[in-house]
Amino acid sequence: MAQRTPFLGGNWKMNTTPATALELAAAVATKARAFPRVDVAIYPPFPFLQATVAVVAGGALVGGQDCSSEIAGAFTGQTSAGMLADLGCTSVLIGHSERRHGLGETDAVLSKKLGRAIDAGLVPVLCVGETLVEREAGNTHEIIGLQLRGALAGHSAEAMSRLVVAYEPVWAIGTGRTATPDDAAEAHRTVHRTLGVLYDVRFSERVRVIYGGSVNAKNAADLFSREEIDGGLVGGASLQAADFAAIIDAASLRA
Repeated sequence: MAQRTPFLGGNWKMNTTPATALELAAAVATKARAFPRVDVAIYPPFPFLQATVAVVAGGALVGGQDCSSEIAGAFTGQTSAGMLADLGCTSVLIGHSERRHGLGETDAVLSKKLGRAIDAGLVPVLCVGETLVEREAGNTHEIIGLQLRGALAGHSAEAMSRLVVAYEPVWAIGTGRTATPDDAAEAHRTVHRTLGVLYDVRFSERVRVIYGGSVNAKNAADLFSREEIDGGLVGGASLQAADFAAIIDAASLRA
């Protein structure tokens, strides 16, 4: 397996206030500067992005939690990838389960969003993962493959050169339940195998695959000890500076 730079993202979802967002961002940036061999990103709510970019001052990546599948136009409430880039964002989440399953976003829509993100120069973090029903039916690996093929349809290996894939089992997000490190590693291998078929083995080995599903300060080191797990997409634990700092420490052991 190729050596890959760990990637750690903090998805703040619809949390923080203007004051707490800036305080948290500053703390994360200070910690991240001490670990330059780990790519640390934060994804604040949209209203706080511009101020967060200024506070972080390059100490960490800042990204949007979503972007529109359109470039511009009469799309009330949406934010384009270009707008994110203009604010100084360098990354964006695509297809988080709360959008796939909560808002019904399809793979076709996510494929368009990926294209917009790439055109805007953003690092796309594509989220894939199965529901509890799909898992209990034994369809985990089939679902991962279907979601990857759907979202990556029409995109070349060159265009996807900065792609990050987040495996986030839906049943483990915000529930306190976590896939075992072995189960997570097996799902990550499925991601790499699928990418190898869609593109080639060299491409697959370059892509970072991170785990999202109730990652916290206590389980991060065990998860990240698996060769296939290149970091994490962290929800609730990313809202506490000390907890997220401990997760950065765990990711740094891979660097």
